[in-house]
Amino acid sequence: MKKNIHVVGAVIIKDEKILCAQRGKGRVLPFKWEFPGGKIEEGESPQQALQREIYEELQCEIEVGDQIELTVHEYDFGIVHLRTFYCKLVEGEPILTEHVIIKWLQCDELENLDWAPADLPTIEKLTSTALLEY
Repeated sequence: MKKNIHVVGAVIIKDEKILCAQRGKGRVLPFKWEFPGGKIEEGESPQQALQREIYEELQCEIEVGDQIELTVHEYDFGIVHLRTFYCKLVEGEPILTEHVIIKWLQCDELENLDWAPADLPTIEKLTSTALLEY
């Protein structure tokens, strides 16, 4: 039986653009694009996990807003349960510690990237609705 992995992703919006991050060479799903975030640790809410992960990965602080999507996707390494949330930067600018590159893109540009499969339902939702300036 495959392991269930509960993760969160931040859809960080700034000036009507969304932060997109590319995974590194030595990681699972190398060079795929994703919304930054990570695993929920025991005792954390999804929102707390997201704030911690963004601070660890991008050295900045965010405010977490409404949930966008809950996606369950089966990979060869496990079943990922991804919750994505609207977020905004409250302190600092992203500094790369785990990703190889970041881009700020408009909604209609998101589909041009090679996304991790679990992120695709969020992409579909973002491109089919008006972007909230959270």
